[in-house]
Formats: sequence, C-alpha cells, structure tokens
Amino acid sequence: MAQKGVQLDRETLSCPVCLDLLRDPVTTPCGHNYCTSCIRTHWDTEDEKGIHSCPQCRQTFTPRPVLLKNTMLAAVVEQLKKTGLQAAPADHCYAGAEDVACDFCTGRKLKALKSCLVCLVSYCGQHLQPHYESAAFKKHKLVEPSRKLQENICSRHDEVMKIFCRTDQQRICYLCSLDQHKGHDTVLAAAERTERQTELERSRLNIQQRIQDREKDLKELQQEVEDISSSADKAVKHSEKMFTEQIRLMKRRSSELKQQVRSQQEAKVRRVIEIQEELEQEIGELKRRDAELEELSHTEDHSQFVHSYRSLPALREDTHSSSINICPLSHNKDVKAAVSELREKLEHALRDDWTNISLTVTQVDVLLCQPEPTTRAGFLEYAQQLTLDPNTVGMKLLLSEENRKASKLEEEVSYSYHPERYCCREQVISRESLTGRCYWEVEWSGEKVGVAVTYKNISRSTNDRENDVFGLNGKSWALSYGKKESAFLHNKIKTPISVPWSSRLGVYLDHRAGVLSFYRVSDTMTLIHRVRTCFSQPLYAGLSSSYFRASAELVKLKESDSV
Repeated sequence: MAQKGVQLDRETLSCPVCLDLLRDPVTTPCGHNYCTSCIRTHWDTEDEKGIHSCPQCRQTFTPRPVLLKNTMLAAVVEQLKKTGLQAAPADHCYAGAEDVACDFCTGRKLKALKSCLVCLVSYCGQHLQPHYESAAFKKHKLVEPSRKLQENICSRHDEVMKIFCRTDQQRICYLCSLDQHKGHDTVLAAAERTERQTELERSRLNIQQRIQDREKDLKELQQEVEDISSSADKAVKHSEKMFTEQIRLMKRRSSELKQQVRSQQEAKVRRVIEIQEELEQEIGELKRRDAELEELSHTEDHSQFVHSYRSLPALREDTHSSSINICPLSHNKDVKAAVSELREKLEHALRDDWTNISLTVTQVDVLLCQPEPTTRAGFLEYAQQLTLDPNTVGMKLLLSEENRKASKLEEEVSYSYHPERYCCREQVISRESLTGRCYWEVEWSGEKVGVAVTYKNISRSTNDRENDVFGLNGKSWALSYGKKESAFLHNKIKTPISVPWSSRLGVYLDHRAGVLSFYRVSDTMTLIHRVRTCFSQPLYAGLSSSYFRASAELVKLKESDSV
C-alpha cells in the first residue's frame, strides 16, 4: 500500500508537458501545475492568437495570465529529489516501434517531443529542456519528431546540407558548394522552399479547381440521365396512347416501338454512367494528390520539404473540358410525328408499308475532351504542316520559304486583286483548314507578332475598320505576343498576359472539344493562354505583324524534332 502511495506522488509531481519532475513549478488559474519554462514556451506559441489555453483542460485565458511560483509544491519536489526518487514516466510515454525515440535516453527510450535541425538529434521532454533554457540553443530550429534527420547529412563531407543546387537539382552542404558544385546556381534550402511552397499552393488551387470542374461535370451527367429517361418515358406514353386506339393490330406495333425507345435509353444511360465512373475516379485521384500536397505543405524541415517536393511525380495537366457537350434531345417530338403519320395512313401502313415507319431519335452526344498533351513530343503527334495562302496576304507582307514565312515591309507590294485579300491589314491565313486535333509552331522575330485562328468568312472589306482584324471580332482568336507586352484578343476583349519571352510559339487546337491553347516552346512547354469555346466552322491559322522588319514563319514539324 505504501508503494502505491509513492507512485501516486511521482505522477502528481511530474510536469504534463515534459513528463519530468516539476522544475520551478507554477500553477495556472485553472489549478494545473507546470514547469515554468514548459508553460511559457507553450503560451509563446499562442501569443499570435491572443488567447492562451491550459494544455491539460484546454481552458482559455485572456489576457495571458501572470504566473507565480508555487513555493509549497517546489519544496515538495526538492524534498522528493533529496530522497533519491525520480519521476517514472507512464508506459505510454516510452517510444514504441512507430514512434521517434529520444537519442539521449539510455535503456528504455522515451518518445521524442522535438527534433533539432541543427543538432540533428531528437529529444524527449527531459533532454529538450536545455534548448529552452540555454541561450546557446536559442537559434536552433526545433521541429516535430522526424526519422529522416540523417538524410540531411552530406555523405561526402559529413556536413549538414543547408544549400540547394538549382543547376543539379539536389541538396548539398557548404563544402560541396566550394568543391564539385562551384560556380553552380545555389541558394539556401529555405529560399528554395519558399519558391516551391508557392508552386505547391498553385498546384493545390489547380487541383481544387479541377475537382470543382469534375463535380460540375457529374451534375450535368446526372441531369442528362434524367433527361434521357424523361424523354423516353414521354415517347413511350404517347405511343401507348396512340396504339391503344388501334385495337389488337396496333398493340403489337406499340410494343415494338416501346422496345426500341427503351433499348436506346438503356444504351445511352450506360454510356453516361461509364463517364460518371471515370470522373469519380479522377476526382478521387485529385483529392489524394491534394491530401499529399496538404501534408507536404506542413513540413517544417526546409531541406526535407525540397527533397520530397522534387520527388513528387508531375501532375498531369488538366485538359478536360469543364462542361459536357450534349446535343438536344427530341425523342418525344420525333415519335409523335412518326406515330401521327402512322395514324393518318393506318390502313395502308398495316397492309404493306410498315417498313416505312421508323423511330427517329436524335443521338445523344456525351463528349469529354481528350487529354491535352503535356510534352512537346506529345504535341508533335498532332503536328499539322501548314502553308500561307498568297491570295490572302496583306499588301505590306512578303511571303517566302515556300509560302511559310511572312515578313513586314515598309512599302506596299503590288499584289493583284483577290476577294479574300486583306488589303488594309498586315495579316495572312493558311491554305489548309483546321479541324480535329492539330498542332503547329511559329518562329518569329522583331518587336511583336500576332498568332491567330479565324473562320474564313472574316470580313475583308476596306470600309470595315475593325471587324477584319484578328481578335477584334467574334470570328477570330488572336495572341498578340511581344518582347515588352502580350495579350489575348477575341471579340474586342483584350486579356493582358505576362509570360517569359520566347522566339517560338506552339498552338494546339481540339476543334471538336472547343479547346485552343497557346504555348511557349523551350525545354518545356509553358502554357501561355487557353480558350474553351464552341467552334461552328473550320478554322484557319493566321499570322500578323504591324512592326517593320518583323517576321513570322510556320515551322516544318516532325515527331522527331526537338527544341
């Protein structure tokens, strides 16, 4: 019984934070006791919130309470120390197989409360105290317990790797930066972390937007199922009503019609459900990636963050349309027309002309965009070889390189009249029309260039001072790209764009899905601007320039080409 009483005293006189015997004990207003340094450190982390809480009962205090030493409790603790008794941690405080153990404990190790990025050691509450109490440890960085501290040590120099080499994309130590990485682009891991953190947040926003788009697609598909079922039900109901009037012979025809409608309904619903499942799977994958990035964003170890972030696989860029393109349903209308015609010609139809009666149901086109390529090699699979149409070239443009290059001149060229010529504009379109999925590149020089797609029936009138310019009407989409400023134009709406300069641009078109994307072509494909719309006619590639000596060329592309 006496032994049990001693054990109770040990637990009572232990600090709930560090699990060691109380040192300079203080009592909070709620009655709980802590080491002075432990409760101060805890409240220091809560200063920004303006509300301070008890680590045990979670009672909050505003303002921060003034703590006074509990002299009686301090005397009891000192007496307990003199007797040679030590506070025994509870079993749950010892490190298990899944826990990070204290590197300083001997024998059975306690759980680590913090890891130090400077010492590269993990500490339990007892061995952590010097970091809180001694000024020598003031600049040490404490993080949540980590098993990966040794990964921060350079295997070559046995030094902490606090530097990131952007040239070789790897962590290095200070001595490495003076040795084999001398002259490389190097920054502190913390600085690299800051940039990568920004990228991470952008990736998360992108994923969250894609999740919203996919959920929107699911809702539209669910509505489509309802529309299909509703339209089929109306067709069946009407046909049953009409055929019931035709007694026995018309009942058999009604049954056949009903079976046709139901068959088409089932086929379309099956297709919609398949797409729903694909979208749900994609949403699940995006949410898992978002959770991974969320967890990574809370990593306090800058070096480990950079290492883990660089190890993440590239996220496939979103190229799905944010909407579902569905042609109108007209089941009921078409069925009514067919059955009404049957009723008018009943006698003749029942004898000889049953085969002339057919059920006409407009097909349901449920279409999701095909994935947009993410690499230049992927884009080159859709390479389109284009040439410029001499009959459309403006009077101050000169074609060369087998009609693939247009150069801006100071004086007009005496071209013959043609109804498709842009007489008053320095622009030209391609001979070839663009449908399906296409990709082409433009190599340019000078101050600025215009890269566009347009319907062929865009205005050519000399009296139409705006509607014949790429991007200033509803029939063309243009990227005005320059060394100083760039913008996207459509229907007189100008969208400013800020991107690094490049002498080569790539254009990707998915005509059926209504996707038009402009890319900066270099070692990687950088998206400049993307448009999602509905194209009602074949498109033609366009080039324009109003700057003297500027030029633009449609590049000959092969799948084997490289930047």
